[in-house]
Amino acid sequence: MSVDQHEQVSFVYDPDTGYRGIIAIHSTILGPALGGTRFWNYASEDEALTDVLRLSRGMTYKAAIAGLDLGGGKSVIVGDNKTMDRERILRAHGRHVEAMGGRYITAEDVGTSMSDMEFVRQETDHVVGLKGRSGDPSPVTAFGVYRGMKACAQFRYGDDSLVGKIVAVQGVGHVGYCLCKLLHEEGATLVVADIDHEKVDRVVKEFGAKAIRDDEIYGVAADIFAPCALGAVINDDSLKVLKVDIVAGGANNQLAEDRHGDALDARGVIYAPDYVNNGGGLINVNAELAGWTLEQAHQKTSEIYGTVLGVLEIARDEGIPSYRAARRLARRRLEDVKQKAGTPRKSRKLVKSGRGV
Repeated sequence: MSVDQHEQVSFVYDPDTGYRGIIAIHSTILGPALGGTRFWNYASEDEALTDVLRLSRGMTYKAAIAGLDLGGGKSVIVGDNKTMDRERILRAHGRHVEAMGGRYITAEDVGTSMSDMEFVRQETDHVVGLKGRSGDPSPVTAFGVYRGMKACAQFRYGDDSLVGKIVAVQGVGHVGYCLCKLLHEEGATLVVADIDHEKVDRVVKEFGAKAIRDDEIYGVAADIFAPCALGAVINDDSLKVLKVDIVAGGANNQLAEDRHGDALDARGVIYAPDYVNNGGGLINVNAELAGWTLEQAHQKTSEIYGTVLGVLEIARDEGIPSYRAARRLARRRLEDVKQKAGTPRKSRKLVKSGRGV
């Protein structure tokens, strides 16, 4: 916690339901910490803790880079997300969120859905991304990734067209599927992989993608690699076989370690820092809190193009890797607000009667 200056970490075990959950609040300097609930069968609680700490830090930077008045947080539920006892588990998680007193607001993430958030909502009002409101953030996240990818193409090739570009997409779930749709509509050539063969078959059938095994996606000769599954995919092993000009995807924490970002930079591979590139989902749920229209959220997400391009230009001009340039910008905004305010901002409370802001 002290390394990345997390404000709070809460672990709850509920023996009645078997719920084991961790909520990590990295920062509330800009506002209440917002981040989704990940339901995953971690190998250990240590692995779950490492994941939630990294993810919550990324949410702080994501909100800061996007210019949102939100802090960074994340939660994980440790266990099998295929469980039939979802309601009891998710309601236990809702009570955990409620106990944070409004300092943390949750939404869906890997292993959870809008329907799950309705269970959470039975126990707390500090939840967004609900049906009939901002809804599923995946299409907006994918649109932001697509815009960031085009910015990378503009920087690398001098033209942001993706027509004819070979894009290797790892993970074709909610975000990956929506991204493939956008790429197919523009005329890109798709190579896809996912551990869920039904999802792969759908993308092959609808978008004419070429399917390969998940462990082969790193070595595909492509123009762009788009990680849209779990994190730490840019690592010692994948770097040995990676044959792309650009890495721009929707997954969080794509770099296993900072040195892997240094390695990409040394090889001349353009990297769109994940929390810059995949900020559309956060922008989408912020729209629910801020009272924006869907059009406003879409326009704000479109600005990811300029943000990614700006980060890449700073990295080039200052001779540093892009992930360092992005981190510097995020920390600068946090420090500016902290100095002006003197103390962290008070958490926004969701109004109970209307579940609005």
